[in-house]
Amino acid sequence: MRALYWNGVNDLRVGTVKDPEIVNPHDAILRVSLSTTCGSDLHFIDGYIPSMKAGDVIGHEFMGVIEEVGPAVKRVRKGDRVVVPSFIVCGQCWYCQHSL
Repeated sequence: MRALYWNGVNDLRVGTVKDPEIVNPHDAILRVSLSTTCGSDLHFIDGYIPSMKAGDVIGHEFMGVIEEVGPAVKRVRKGDRVVVPSFIVCGQCWYCQHSL
């Protein structure tokens, strides 16, 4: 698949990367149809995040269509259109149960 990836400080590239795969029963794979950038993306670009490695795919605010779901996914199914905000929660842990 094609993706935007970090290749070094101030060096973003679009290229072919490994296709995603379900590795956790709660995973979902979607085909991104629209994406945007936000202020936190600037930290990736300028090297502020020390754990970034060349080839890391960036982008965390997007929308698309579900292509595949893991066996534990119950709220969405293949073909559903979804929006993924920058804040993702599980809805089940202690923090989520206490609106944190």
